[in-house]
Amino acid sequence: MSTQLSEQDVLKVASLSRLKLSAKEVDALGRQMESVLKYIDMLDELDTEGVEPMAHAIEISNVFREDQLKESLPREKALANAPQTDGSYFLVPAIL
Repeated sequence: MSTQLSEQDVLKVASLSRLKLSAKEVDALGRQMESVLKYIDMLDELDTEGVEPMAHAIEISNVFREDQLKESLPREKALANAPQTDGSYFLVPAIL
């Protein structure tokens, strides 16, 4: 794979990313993108035959704790730091 990027390639990526770049930034981004593509080319040289795909770099298992029943926070305490309440509920601005 060729890692040479034209100015048009860089501008296309910038446009898709909704970035407005100066000429200096286009040049800098082009060099950075070429560096990334060269690294990907280097990774393509690795023999991955027989390597199972994985979702994580390290082996993990369920990291969630067991559910434990306990008392709820009392309403007064839950509402104590709320900006606005009516005494029973949080008051929030309408969004519709």
